[in-house]
Amino acid sequence: MSVMVARKKVVRKWEKLPGRNTFCCDGRIMMARQKGIFYLTLFLILGTCALFFAFECRYLAVQLSPAIPVFAAVLFLFAMATLLRTSFSDPGVIPRALPDEAAFIEMEIEATNGTVPQGQRPPPRIKNFQINNQIVKLKYCYTCKIFRPPRASHCSICDNCVERFDHHCPWVGNCVGKRNYRYFYLFILSLSLLTIYIFTFNIVYVALKSLKIGFLNTLKETPGTYPSMSLTVLTVLEVLICFFTLWSVVGLTGFHTFLVALNQTTNEDIKGSWTGKNRVQNPYSHGNIVKNCCEVLCGPLPPSVLDRRGILHQEESTAQEGSCPRRPSMQEPPATQGPGQAQEAHSVLSLQVPAPSVSDTELPEEKQQTPGELPVPSLDAGRAEH
Repeated sequence: MSVMVARKKVVRKWEKLPGRNTFCCDGRIMMARQKGIFYLTLFLILGTCALFFAFECRYLAVQLSPAIPVFAAVLFLFAMATLLRTSFSDPGVIPRALPDEAAFIEMEIEATNGTVPQGQRPPPRIKNFQINNQIVKLKYCYTCKIFRPPRASHCSICDNCVERFDHHCPWVGNCVGKRNYRYFYLFILSLSLLTIYIFTFNIVYVALKSLKIGFLNTLKETPGTYPSMSLTVLTVLEVLICFFTLWSVVGLTGFHTFLVALNQTTNEDIKGSWTGKNRVQNPYSHGNIVKNCCEVLCGPLPPSVLDRRGILHQEESTAQEGSCPRRPSMQEPPATQGPGQAQEAHSVLSLQVPAPSVSDTELPEEKQQTPGELPVPSLDAGRAEH
């Protein structure tokens, strides 16, 4: 006969999280779904550095100093580590409200605003919050069904509310928020230094080669041998990549350095939250560049509130073929049992083994107990005791 067996299937919470994110390594890596430009970033960094280490570094280490490739390797490893840390981490996604929480918030909003007549636009869902004697508005997110915390915003690409949302960066393949902004800043800072470093020593490499045989003769060399090919093709390619990357990366680093000094985000700067017509002062700024930099780059890093690797139990029913189990055999109670234990064993056995049908006249009459009278053990119980 077929028997339905319920088994518990282990499901991680990241498999059921809403939003448009992708997860790898059992939820340990979290990224946006659009990762094409991120792969282009990896290709440009790895390709340029590979050419530099394979060709120019070998010549410069012999002609100038062996410390040149060492310092370049340190910058490269630091830039790659901060890039991966920015791309693979939770930027500070805020969980969406549960159905019960969303219903409770709706009840609060209706109780506050009252019933809105048909045809009229409902009032905006906003709560006022005071920070450092400054009124800050908390806006309601219709997708996540929550009032967003201060400085949080909803990312339209990842479809999540992110705490201290700065911007969505396609070059790193992730949002930049409270939990990964410091790593993003360190990444663009180290990448700027690495780009300047490679660009500078590429020029030095061309200058040293030109001093020996002349600049025009160097460019006229026919590719084919190792030195000429690296100079005419690969070095020029590296110089072009570094030249066009230099302006964007260095300019981006300077812009974010300005924001860090003011304790401001890109989203707030674009919207003009603290520099608009109202001329509202930034309540998050300490009025000191050093304090602002320490808070943004050296402050405590909050843990992720998503619990991506938490376990959700889901029951699934499966049909199994099997025979009917045999009826357990009647066993006598041990001789060491007392009267009370013998009665319990007798009652258990009476549930397992069907008793023969008897008439009402054959049933023994039981003596009714009066209040306060102790029960008298039966004769069968006494026999079992002896």
